[in-house]
Amino acid sequence: MTRTTLKGAAGVEAAVGTTLGTSDWRHITQEAVNLFADATGDHQWIHVDPERAASGPFGGTIAHGYLTLSLASVLISEVVDVEGVTMGVNYGCNKVRFISPVPVGTAVRMSAVLAGAEDVPGGVQATLDLTFEIDGVDKPACVAQVVYRWLF
Repeated sequence: MTRTTLKGAAGVEAAVGTTLGTSDWRHITQEAVNLFADATGDHQWIHVDPERAASGPFGGTIAHGYLTLSLASVLISEVVDVEGVTMGVNYGCNKVRFISPVPVGTAVRMSAVLAGAEDVPGGVQATLDLTFEIDGVDKPACVAQVVYRWLF
């Protein structure tokens, strides 16, 4: 794991264009996939039926793409620490692509590049380019440009 500490809004703005860090590996379990399916109502067999999925196109169950993307919420704290933030909120996504399936039983990690920053009332709006890689796979699982608002 590598992590960057940014000192306030000025530190965020000064770091535009830099790689912030890379999270630890997270194992994707069938239990996590099943819980995500329950939370979203997406019980497609490629996610929740290991027996059927074994003979399917991926050779086993795979994580939902949005499960992979949702890991950004927890992994961002492993990648960057913004000093002085009183509250951070997800502001949205500019672009998301799910490039490779994430097989259950594998591990993913996330890296982030600070693509942009702009002042907003009470804080800074940061645009981050995220890459989710799968252990042992050349192509990423997901690439996304996400927007956070960090308030001070």
